[in-house]
Amino acid sequence: MDHFLYRDGALFAEDVPVSEIAAAVGTPFYVYSTATLLRHFKLFDDALDGTDHLVCYAMKAASNQAILKTLAQAGAGMDVVSGGEYLRAKAAGVPGDKIVFSGVGKTADEIRMALSGGIRQFNVESEPEMEVINAIALELGVIAPITVRVNPDVDARTHAKIATGKSENKFGIPIARASEVYAHAASLPGLEVIGIDVHIGSQLTELEPYELAYKKVAELTERLRSEGHNIRRLDLGGGLGIPYTRSNNAPPLPIEYGALVKRTLGHLGCEIEIEPGRLIAGNAGIMVSKVIYVKSGEGRDFLILDGAMNDLIRPAMYEAYHDIVAVQEPVAGVEQRPYDIVGPVCESGDTFAKQRNMPPLRSGDLVAFRSAGAYGAVMSSEYNTRPLIPEVLVNGDQFAVIRERPSFDEIINRDTIPSWL
Repeated sequence: MDHFLYRDGALFAEDVPVSEIAAAVGTPFYVYSTATLLRHFKLFDDALDGTDHLVCYAMKAASNQAILKTLAQAGAGMDVVSGGEYLRAKAAGVPGDKIVFSGVGKTADEIRMALSGGIRQFNVESEPEMEVINAIALELGVIAPITVRVNPDVDARTHAKIATGKSENKFGIPIARASEVYAHAASLPGLEVIGIDVHIGSQLTELEPYELAYKKVAELTERLRSEGHNIRRLDLGGGLGIPYTRSNNAPPLPIEYGALVKRTLGHLGCEIEIEPGRLIAGNAGIMVSKVIYVKSGEGRDFLILDGAMNDLIRPAMYEAYHDIVAVQEPVAGVEQRPYDIVGPVCESGDTFAKQRNMPPLRSGDLVAFRSAGAYGAVMSSEYNTRPLIPEVLVNGDQFAVIRERPSFDEIINRDTIPSWL
């Protein structure tokens, strides 16, 4: 469920007409619903009710500070994967003891930053990383809390570019080597081993891969405890998918996922961390764009929008599907026709949909890309010197711009001309 609904023939974001936002900020733009963000966070928090747990929002999905602050005030921790994300979380008021640092390539500077500013734990991905964290912790005179990310060699049955738990993926250490790696970690005086981390991929639409992975984690927990390690926290990652289409193949609900966690791991008495991103932010945001031209081609017609692949790259990168709807609700029973829906960037890949049935549209009409709140704005760029588009947050009948569109002068003036030119 989200809070982008038609009312009196027009699409609303909560209690604000989308067309009103478009008139105020121009197109294209992203708009997020506070009510949807909070509802989806609460679904996860409630799903783990009765367990010692923390829901850490995976902020790589959408990292605007207004979104972070909204979720932090609701009790969320944060999962970060870079020094920049760490600083964003801190700037949004998230305390260090609620920030988990993940990622396969943490630099020495990032590790030092987190140890100096406070960190809940590092999810360690390799033995060389472990050595660097240990050395910096000793240099700073602190003890670094860590989990080790294990790769359970489980097929998440998702897109190849967002699968992370198979043996050929770059993430984690092979679960078969866990005893050896944990023994080494325990020998390093700057580290405190507190738990296990696992994350098998993104946009999962079935629970079975989770069950296979978590059963392996349960067995590993008992083995590591028998070897003398105080395993008291299990970081289970995120990855639960969202419905990008209106088909009946809806992903599992958070309550079903929570029941699985309790069933497979509840007997261990560990604190549970989960790191949802897409399911919290995905359906909490839409991208709104305007039709520039309706073009007739050879055997097909095109809707040419002012939004482009640099604004929403998921269709070009992942062949991702987004439901695209008219902001002005079509009249019931109106005949639809197929269009290729494209942007103005000089790339054939700047195509959002092919032969998508749409109601009759004209130049100047607005369309909305649903389920665009996750991996939309954060993956955007200024390719073709197209300004980053505004982000807007709605709360009831109020809205605020939470990222301005930069001017062309601001973009150009970032460049520095060397003295010899």
